[in-house]
Amino acid sequence: MRAKSFVISKREVWEAFKEVKDNQGAAGVDGQTIEEFEQDIGNNLFKVWNRMSSGSYMPSPVRRVSIPKQGGGTRPLGIPTVSDRVAQTVVKRYLESRLDPLFHPNSYGYRPGKSALDAVAVARKRCWQYNWVLDLDIKGFFDSIDHQLLIKALRHHVDCPWVLLYIERWLVAPVQLEDGTIEERTQGSPQGAVISPVLANLFLHYVFDVWMRRHHAGIPFERYADDVVCHCRTLQQAQALKQALEIRFADCRLMLHPEKTKMVYCKDARRGGSYPVTSFDFLGYTFRPRMVQGPYEHFCGFTPAISNKAAKAIRTEMRSWRLHRKTDKTMKDLANMFNPILQGWVNYYGRFTKSWLTRAMWTLDRYLVRWFLAKYKSLRGHKVRAWNVLQRTAERHSTLFAHWKLSKRGTWTTRAV
Repeated sequence: MRAKSFVISKREVWEAFKEVKDNQGAAGVDGQTIEEFEQDIGNNLFKVWNRMSSGSYMPSPVRRVSIPKQGGGTRPLGIPTVSDRVAQTVVKRYLESRLDPLFHPNSYGYRPGKSALDAVAVARKRCWQYNWVLDLDIKGFFDSIDHQLLIKALRHHVDCPWVLLYIERWLVAPVQLEDGTIEERTQGSPQGAVISPVLANLFLHYVFDVWMRRHHAGIPFERYADDVVCHCRTLQQAQALKQALEIRFADCRLMLHPEKTKMVYCKDARRGGSYPVTSFDFLGYTFRPRMVQGPYEHFCGFTPAISNKAAKAIRTEMRSWRLHRKTDKTMKDLANMFNPILQGWVNYYGRFTKSWLTRAMWTLDRYLVRWFLAKYKSLRGHKVRAWNVLQRTAERHSTLFAHWKLSKRGTWTTRAV
Protein backbone atom coordinates (compact mmCIF):
# COMPACT_ATOMS: atom_id res chain seq x y z
CA MET A 1 0.00 0.00 0.00
CA ARG A 2 1.37 3.39 -1.00
CA ALA A 3 2.47 5.53 1.94
CA LYS A 4 0.42 8.62 2.60
CA SER A 5 1.94 12.07 2.25
CA PHE A 6 0.61 13.15 5.65
CA VAL A 7 0.02 11.23 8.87
CA ILE A 8 -3.55 11.92 9.96
CA SER A 9 -5.34 9.62 12.37
CA LYS A 10 -8.62 8.05 11.32
CA ARG A 11 -9.69 8.47 14.93
CA GLU A 12 -9.27 12.26 14.59
CA VAL A 13 -11.55 12.26 11.54
CA TRP A 14 -14.16 10.29 13.45
CA GLU A 15 -13.98 12.63 16.47
CA ALA A 16 -14.27 15.60 14.13
CA PHE A 17 -17.43 14.18 12.58
CA LYS A 18 -19.00 13.76 16.03
CA GLU A 19 -18.41 17.46 16.69
CA VAL A 20 -19.93 18.41 13.35
CA LYS A 21 -22.96 16.25 14.06
CA ASP A 22 -23.45 17.80 17.48
CA ASN A 23 -23.33 21.30 15.99
CA GLN A 24 -25.70 20.39 13.14
CA GLY A 25 -25.97 23.06 10.43
CA ALA A 26 -27.38 23.39 6.93
CA ALA A 27 -26.21 21.71 3.74
CA GLY A 28 -23.44 23.22 1.61
CA VAL A 29 -23.25 23.67 -2.15
CA ASP A 30 -23.66 19.92 -2.74
CA GLY A 31 -27.01 19.89 -0.92
CA GLN A 32 -25.92 17.04 1.35
CA THR A 33 -27.26 17.18 4.90
CA ILE A 34 -25.60 15.64 7.95
CA GLU A 35 -28.26 12.92 7.98
CA GLU A 36 -27.52 12.03 4.35
CA PHE A 37 -23.78 12.09 5.00
CA GLU A 38 -24.30 9.68 7.90
CA GLN A 39 -26.21 7.18 5.76
CA ASP A 40 -22.89 6.15 4.21
CA ILE A 41 -20.70 7.24 7.09
CA GLY A 42 -17.92 4.71 6.53
CA ASN A 43 -17.23 5.60 2.91
CA ASN A 44 -17.73 9.33 3.42
CA LEU A 45 -15.31 9.56 6.34
CA PHE A 46 -12.79 7.34 4.52
CA LYS A 47 -12.87 9.74 1.56
CA VAL A 48 -12.18 12.72 3.84
CA TRP A 49 -9.32 10.90 5.59
CA ASN A 50 -7.85 9.48 2.37
CA ARG A 51 -7.84 12.82 0.55
CA MET A 52 -6.45 14.75 3.53
CA SER A 53 -3.73 12.13 4.09
CA SER A 54 -2.71 12.04 0.42
CA GLY A 55 -2.68 15.83 -0.04
CA SER A 56 -5.37 15.65 -2.74
CA TYR A 57 -8.14 17.19 -0.61
CA MET A 58 -9.62 20.30 -2.26
CA PRO A 59 -12.48 22.18 -0.60
CA SER A 60 -15.76 22.87 -2.36
CA PRO A 61 -17.05 26.44 -2.78
CA VAL A 62 -18.70 27.91 0.30
CA ARG A 63 -22.44 28.51 0.03
CA ARG A 64 -23.28 32.07 1.05
CA VAL A 65 -26.61 32.90 2.67
CA SER A 66 -27.81 36.14 4.20
CA ILE A 67 -29.20 36.03 7.72
CA PRO A 68 -31.08 38.94 9.34
CA LYS A 69 -29.19 41.02 11.92
CA GLN A 70 -30.93 42.03 15.14
CA GLY A 71 -30.32 45.70 14.37
CA GLY A 72 -31.65 45.46 10.82
CA GLY A 73 -29.99 44.50 7.58
CA THR A 74 -28.35 41.16 6.87
CA ARG A 75 -25.09 39.39 7.64
CA PRO A 76 -23.39 37.08 5.09
CA LEU A 77 -22.88 33.56 6.37
CA GLY A 78 -20.69 30.98 4.64
CA ILE A 79 -21.80 27.34 4.80
CA PRO A 80 -19.20 24.71 3.85
CA THR A 81 -20.22 21.19 2.84
CA VAL A 82 -20.41 18.53 5.55
CA SER A 83 -17.17 16.96 4.27
CA ASP A 84 -15.43 20.32 4.46
CA ARG A 85 -16.76 20.90 7.97
CA VAL A 86 -15.33 17.56 9.05
CA ALA A 87 -11.94 18.36 7.50
CA GLN A 88 -11.92 21.83 9.05
CA THR A 89 -12.75 20.36 12.45
CA VAL A 90 -9.74 18.03 12.20
CA VAL A 91 -7.52 21.08 11.68
CA LYS A 92 -9.34 23.15 14.30
CA ARG A 93 -8.76 20.46 16.94
CA TYR A 94 -5.06 20.42 16.04
CA LEU A 95 -4.76 24.21 16.25
CA GLU A 96 -6.75 24.74 19.45
CA SER A 97 -4.50 22.55 21.55
CA ARG A 98 -1.45 24.49 20.36
CA LEU A 99 -2.72 28.05 20.05
CA ASP A 100 -5.11 28.41 22.97
CA PRO A 101 -2.35 28.56 25.64
CA LEU A 102 -0.87 31.54 23.77
CA PHE A 103 -4.01 33.63 23.79
CA HIS A 104 -4.59 36.60 26.10
CA PRO A 105 -6.62 35.96 29.29
CA ASN A 106 -9.01 38.76 28.25
CA SER A 107 -9.87 36.92 25.01
CA TYR A 108 -13.06 34.91 25.61
CA GLY A 109 -14.46 33.93 22.21
CA TYR A 110 -14.63 30.27 21.17
CA ARG A 111 -12.11 29.12 23.75
CA PRO A 112 -12.30 26.04 25.97
CA GLY A 113 -13.25 26.96 29.54
CA LYS A 114 -14.31 30.51 28.62
CA SER A 115 -17.72 31.89 27.68
CA ALA A 116 -19.54 35.04 26.66
CA LEU A 117 -21.05 35.26 30.15
CA ASP A 118 -17.54 35.26 31.62
CA ALA A 119 -16.74 38.28 29.45
CA VAL A 120 -19.95 40.06 30.48
CA ALA A 121 -19.20 39.43 34.18
CA VAL A 122 -15.67 40.86 33.90
CA ALA A 123 -16.94 43.87 31.91
CA ARG A 124 -19.57 44.49 34.61
CA LYS A 125 -16.93 44.54 37.34
CA ARG A 126 -14.59 46.81 35.40
CA CYS A 127 -17.35 49.28 34.58
CA TRP A 128 -17.58 49.86 38.34
CA GLN A 129 -13.81 50.45 38.52
CA TYR A 130 -13.30 52.60 35.40
CA ASN A 131 -15.32 55.65 34.39
CA TRP A 132 -15.11 55.23 30.62
CA VAL A 133 -15.54 52.50 28.01
CA LEU A 134 -14.27 52.54 24.45
CA ASP A 135 -16.71 50.30 22.58
CA LEU A 136 -15.01 49.04 19.42
CA ASP A 137 -16.73 47.94 16.24
CA ILE A 138 -14.47 46.48 13.53
CA LYS A 139 -16.13 47.05 10.18
CA GLY A 140 -16.70 43.81 8.26
CA PHE A 141 -14.03 42.00 10.25
CA PHE A 142 -14.43 38.42 9.00
CA ASP A 143 -14.59 39.60 5.38
CA SER A 144 -11.52 41.84 5.81
CA ILE A 145 -8.91 39.51 7.32
CA ASP A 146 -5.68 39.86 5.35
CA HIS A 147 -4.53 36.40 4.21
CA GLN A 148 -0.82 37.21 4.12
CA LEU A 149 -0.79 38.60 7.66
CA LEU A 150 -2.83 35.67 8.92
CA ILE A 151 -0.56 33.04 7.34
CA LYS A 152 2.48 34.90 8.71
CA ALA A 153 1.04 34.67 12.23
CA LEU A 154 0.09 31.04 11.69
CA ARG A 155 3.57 30.03 10.50
CA HIS A 156 5.03 31.61 13.62
CA HIS A 157 3.39 28.89 15.71
CA VAL A 158 2.58 26.00 13.34
CA ASP A 159 5.01 24.05 11.17
CA CYS A 160 2.71 21.15 10.27
CA PRO A 161 2.64 21.06 6.41
CA TRP A 162 -0.85 19.66 5.96
CA VAL A 163 -2.41 22.11 8.42
CA LEU A 164 -0.87 25.08 6.61
CA LEU A 165 -1.74 23.63 3.19
CA TYR A 166 -5.42 23.13 3.92
CA ILE A 167 -5.88 26.44 5.72
CA GLU A 168 -4.46 28.25 2.68
CA ARG A 169 -6.89 26.32 0.45
CA TRP A 170 -9.86 27.16 2.67
CA LEU A 171 -8.97 30.84 2.76
CA VAL A 172 -9.11 31.12 -1.03
CA ALA A 173 -12.01 28.72 -1.62
CA PRO A 174 -14.58 30.51 -3.81
CA VAL A 175 -18.02 31.54 -2.64
CA GLN A 176 -21.25 30.48 -4.30
CA LEU A 177 -23.67 33.41 -4.07
CA GLU A 178 -27.39 32.99 -3.54
CA ASP A 179 -28.06 33.39 -7.28
CA GLY A 180 -25.66 30.50 -8.00
CA THR A 181 -22.77 32.54 -9.36
CA ILE A 182 -19.23 31.80 -8.14
CA GLU A 183 -17.11 34.58 -6.66
CA GLU A 184 -13.37 34.32 -6.05
CA ARG A 185 -12.03 35.33 -2.64
CA THR A 186 -8.74 37.10 -1.91
CA GLN A 187 -9.32 38.14 1.69
CA GLY A 188 -11.45 37.23 4.69
CA SER A 189 -12.54 34.01 6.34
CA PRO A 190 -16.29 33.36 6.05
CA GLN A 191 -18.45 33.42 9.14
CA GLY A 192 -19.93 29.97 9.47
CA ALA A 193 -16.74 28.11 8.59
CA VAL A 194 -15.59 25.83 11.40
CA ILE A 195 -12.01 27.04 11.13
CA SER A 196 -12.84 30.78 11.10
CA PRO A 197 -13.14 31.42 14.88
CA VAL A 198 -9.68 30.07 15.76
CA LEU A 199 -8.11 31.89 12.80
CA ALA A 200 -9.89 35.11 13.79
CA ASN A 201 -8.65 34.74 17.35
CA LEU A 202 -5.08 34.28 16.16
CA PHE A 203 -5.33 37.29 13.84
CA LEU A 204 -6.71 39.61 16.53
CA HIS A 205 -4.28 38.17 19.08
CA TYR A 206 -1.50 39.93 17.18
CA VAL A 207 -3.45 42.85 15.74
CA PHE A 208 -5.03 43.83 19.07
CA ASP A 209 -4.23 41.74 22.19
CA VAL A 210 -0.43 41.70 21.93
CA TRP A 211 -0.38 45.31 20.74
CA MET A 212 -2.47 46.41 23.76
CA ARG A 213 -0.15 44.54 26.12
CA ARG A 214 2.88 46.28 24.63
CA HIS A 215 1.54 49.82 24.22
CA HIS A 216 -1.42 50.19 26.63
CA ALA A 217 -0.83 47.63 29.36
CA GLY A 218 -2.74 49.75 31.89
CA ILE A 219 -6.01 49.59 29.92
CA PRO A 220 -7.95 46.37 30.50
CA PHE A 221 -10.32 44.99 27.89
CA GLU A 222 -12.64 42.10 27.10
CA ARG A 223 -12.65 40.62 23.61
CA TYR A 224 -15.07 38.01 22.30
CA ALA A 225 -13.95 37.34 18.71
CA ASP A 226 -14.28 40.81 17.10
CA ASP A 227 -16.52 42.25 19.83
CA VAL A 228 -14.28 44.42 22.06
CA VAL A 229 -14.68 46.86 24.95
CA CYS A 230 -11.77 48.74 26.59
CA HIS A 231 -11.91 50.40 30.03
CA CYS A 232 -10.36 53.84 30.49
CA ARG A 233 -10.02 56.15 33.49
CA THR A 234 -10.60 59.41 31.62
CA LEU A 235 -12.24 60.66 28.45
CA GLN A 236 -8.84 61.87 27.23
CA GLN A 237 -7.39 58.38 27.65
CA ALA A 238 -10.30 56.88 25.67
CA GLN A 239 -9.87 59.44 22.89
CA ALA A 240 -6.12 58.80 22.65
CA LEU A 241 -6.67 55.03 22.55
CA LYS A 242 -9.27 55.38 19.79
CA GLN A 243 -6.88 57.43 17.66
CA ALA A 244 -4.03 54.95 18.20
CA LEU A 245 -6.27 51.98 17.35
CA GLU A 246 -7.47 53.60 14.13
CA ILE A 247 -3.85 53.73 12.99
CA ARG A 248 -3.10 50.22 14.24
CA PHE A 249 -6.09 48.66 12.50
CA ALA A 250 -5.39 50.53 9.27
CA ASP A 251 -1.84 49.13 9.31
CA CYS A 252 -3.37 45.63 9.56
CA ARG A 253 -5.90 46.20 6.72
CA LEU A 254 -8.83 46.67 9.11
CA MET A 255 -11.07 49.63 9.90
CA LEU A 256 -12.98 50.80 12.96
CA HIS A 257 -16.60 51.57 12.13
CA PRO A 258 -16.80 55.38 12.37
CA GLU A 259 -20.39 55.50 13.69
CA LYS A 260 -20.56 52.34 15.80
CA THR A 261 -17.24 52.80 17.63
CA LYS A 262 -18.02 55.06 20.58
CA MET A 263 -16.85 56.36 23.95
CA VAL A 264 -19.25 55.68 26.81
CA TYR A 265 -19.49 57.32 30.24
CA CYS A 266 -20.27 54.69 32.90
CA LYS A 267 -22.60 56.96 34.86
CA ASP A 268 -23.96 55.78 38.19
CA ALA A 269 -24.85 57.15 41.64
CA ARG A 270 -21.19 57.82 42.48
CA ARG A 271 -20.27 59.64 39.30
CA GLY A 272 -21.35 63.19 38.60
CA GLY A 273 -21.24 65.14 35.38
CA SER A 274 -22.84 64.24 32.08
CA TYR A 275 -21.96 62.91 28.65
CA PRO A 276 -24.20 62.25 25.63
CA VAL A 277 -23.41 58.50 25.50
CA THR A 278 -24.05 56.44 28.65
CA SER A 279 -24.78 52.97 27.28
CA PHE A 280 -23.28 50.26 25.09
CA ASP A 281 -24.21 46.76 23.96
CA PHE A 282 -21.94 43.79 24.53
CA LEU A 283 -22.76 40.15 23.76
CA GLY A 284 -26.54 40.60 23.92
CA TYR A 285 -26.49 42.76 27.05
CA THR A 286 -26.97 46.53 27.34
CA PHE A 287 -24.79 48.24 29.92
CA ARG A 288 -26.35 51.49 31.16
CA PRO A 289 -27.42 53.36 34.31
CA ARG A 290 -30.43 51.71 35.92
CA MET A 291 -31.99 51.35 39.36
CA VAL A 292 -30.82 48.24 41.17
CA GLN A 293 -31.56 46.74 44.58
CA GLY A 294 -28.73 47.12 47.07
CA PRO A 295 -28.42 45.53 50.54
CA TYR A 296 -30.56 48.27 52.12
CA GLU A 297 -32.06 50.40 49.35
CA HIS A 298 -32.34 51.00 45.62
CA PHE A 299 -29.60 52.98 43.92
CA CYS A 300 -28.47 53.89 40.40
CA GLY A 301 -25.86 51.46 39.14
CA PHE A 302 -24.17 50.94 35.77
CA THR A 303 -25.23 47.37 35.11
CA PRO A 304 -25.95 44.95 32.25
CA ALA A 305 -29.36 43.57 31.33
CA ILE A 306 -30.75 41.91 28.22
CA SER A 307 -30.50 44.32 25.28
CA ASN A 308 -33.54 45.62 23.42
CA LYS A 309 -32.27 43.88 20.27
CA ALA A 310 -32.05 40.53 22.05
CA ALA A 311 -35.46 41.00 23.71
CA LYS A 312 -37.01 41.85 20.34
CA ALA A 313 -35.46 38.71 18.83
CA ILE A 314 -36.95 36.62 21.65
CA ARG A 315 -40.42 38.10 21.15
CA THR A 316 -40.19 37.54 17.40
CA GLU A 317 -39.21 33.90 17.95
CA MET A 318 -42.11 33.39 20.39
CA ARG A 319 -44.61 34.83 17.91
CA SER A 320 -43.35 32.43 15.25
CA TRP A 321 -44.38 29.49 17.46
CA ARG A 322 -48.10 30.42 17.06
CA LEU A 323 -48.61 28.80 20.40
CA HIS A 324 -52.20 30.08 20.79
CA ARG A 325 -53.24 27.89 17.86
CA LYS A 326 -51.97 24.65 19.36
CA THR A 327 -55.25 23.90 21.13
CA ASP A 328 -54.81 20.17 20.57
CA LYS A 329 -51.92 20.26 23.07
CA THR A 330 -51.95 20.28 26.87
CA MET A 331 -49.95 22.84 28.85
CA LYS A 332 -47.45 20.11 29.68
CA ASP A 333 -47.09 19.39 25.96
CA LEU A 334 -46.39 23.07 25.29
CA ALA A 335 -43.83 23.20 28.09
CA ASN A 336 -42.04 20.14 26.73
CA MET A 337 -41.99 21.65 23.24
CA PHE A 338 -40.58 25.05 24.17
CA ASN A 339 -38.74 24.67 27.48
CA PRO A 340 -35.37 23.77 25.90
CA ILE A 341 -35.38 27.14 24.12
CA LEU A 342 -36.79 29.04 27.12
CA GLN A 343 -34.20 27.51 29.44
CA GLY A 344 -31.41 28.55 27.11
CA TRP A 345 -32.63 32.16 27.25
CA VAL A 346 -32.98 32.00 31.04
CA ASN A 347 -29.49 30.55 31.45
CA TYR A 348 -27.91 33.27 29.32
CA TYR A 349 -29.96 36.45 29.72
CA GLY A 350 -31.09 35.69 33.26
CA ARG A 351 -27.57 35.85 34.68
CA PHE A 352 -27.58 39.65 35.16
CA THR A 353 -30.55 41.89 36.09
CA LYS A 354 -32.99 39.11 35.36
CA SER A 355 -36.04 41.33 35.91
CA TRP A 356 -35.47 42.76 32.42
CA LEU A 357 -35.59 39.28 30.92
CA THR A 358 -38.90 38.71 32.73
CA ARG A 359 -40.39 41.61 30.79
CA ALA A 360 -39.33 40.05 27.49
CA MET A 361 -40.89 36.75 28.57
CA TRP A 362 -44.31 38.37 29.13
CA THR A 363 -44.97 37.75 25.45
CA LEU A 364 -45.20 34.01 26.09
CA ASP A 365 -47.65 34.54 28.96
CA ARG A 366 -49.86 36.62 26.66
CA TYR A 367 -49.89 33.78 24.14
CA LEU A 368 -50.70 31.31 26.91
CA VAL A 369 -53.72 33.46 27.82
CA ARG A 370 -54.79 33.44 24.17
CA TRP A 371 -54.31 29.65 24.22
CA PHE A 372 -56.65 29.40 27.25
CA LEU A 373 -59.26 31.58 25.50
CA ALA A 374 -59.13 29.45 22.35
CA LYS A 375 -59.03 26.06 24.07
CA TYR A 376 -61.71 26.46 26.77
CA LYS A 377 -65.20 27.64 25.83
CA SER A 378 -65.92 28.71 29.42
CA LEU A 379 -63.15 31.33 29.20
CA ARG A 380 -63.99 32.83 25.82
CA GLY A 381 -64.61 36.54 26.12
CA HIS A 382 -63.25 36.57 29.69
CA LYS A 383 -59.64 37.71 29.36
CA VAL A 384 -59.22 38.67 33.03
CA ARG A 385 -60.43 35.23 34.13
CA ALA A 386 -57.96 33.63 31.72
CA TRP A 387 -55.13 35.67 33.28
CA ASN A 388 -56.27 34.51 36.73
CA VAL A 389 -56.24 30.89 35.59
CA LEU A 390 -52.71 31.38 34.27
CA GLN A 391 -51.63 32.92 37.56
CA ARG A 392 -53.03 30.06 39.63
CA THR A 393 -51.42 27.53 37.30
CA ALA A 394 -48.06 29.28 37.63
CA GLU A 395 -48.32 29.36 41.41
CA ARG A 396 -49.15 25.64 41.63
CA HIS A 397 -46.63 24.55 38.97
CA SER A 398 -43.94 27.23 39.12
CA THR A 399 -41.40 25.03 37.32
CA LEU A 400 -43.66 24.03 34.42
CA PHE A 401 -42.32 26.73 32.11
CA ALA A 402 -38.67 27.68 32.51
CA HIS A 403 -39.31 31.43 32.62
CA TRP A 404 -41.86 31.20 35.43
CA LYS A 405 -39.01 30.66 37.89
CA LEU A 406 -37.90 34.24 37.14
CA SER A 407 -41.17 35.82 38.33
CA LYS A 408 -42.56 36.45 41.77
CA ARG A 409 -46.00 35.28 42.73
CA GLY A 410 -48.84 37.48 41.64
CA THR A 411 -47.09 39.23 38.78
CA TRP A 412 -49.31 37.67 36.13
CA THR A 413 -52.45 39.55 37.27
CA THR A 414 -50.73 42.89 36.60
CA ARG A 415 -50.66 42.03 32.89
CA ALA A 416 -54.37 41.32 32.56
CA VAL A 417 -55.30 44.72 31.18
